[in-house]
Amino acid sequence: MALLGTYPHTLDAKNRLTVPSRFRGLLGDQVILAKAIEPCIGLWTPDAYEAFVAASLSHLNPLSPQARQLRRYFSANAFLTPIDGAGRVMVPAQLLAHAGVAKEVVVNGNDTCLEIWDRERWAQESERLTAEVVDITAAFG
Repeated sequence: MALLGTYPHTLDAKNRLTVPSRFRGLLGDQVILAKAIEPCIGLWTPDAYEAFVAASLSHLNPLSPQARQLRRYFSANAFLTPIDGAGRVMVPAQLLAHAGVAKEVVVNGNDTCLEIWDRERWAQESERLTAEVVDITAAFG
């Protein structure tokens, strides 16, 4: 099932995020929080993260410098994190710093993962995406 929608949330004083309730049953007891390529945090099921990494590396020679760099990036910046009884995950400080997140966040569905964005940064990204999609659809229109 695709993970869809946009949900405003607030991190608590211990940098815990309450996972949107509609996704908790789909995610299970633990998730992978990972540094995304964009300035946001990815939230994956362990199986979905493993599939994403495998697909990202599939076209590369496993001994190539590019494959080694990507494996290192994906492994060093990913954290297996339990979802507690209240539906919260602890977000590591280095991921918060990467995403520029302080307190106010938006949790977005992105098909096979969720993304955690700083709320203001997401507003800018959403505006940029909308303009790009309008341009793309106009080119085919």
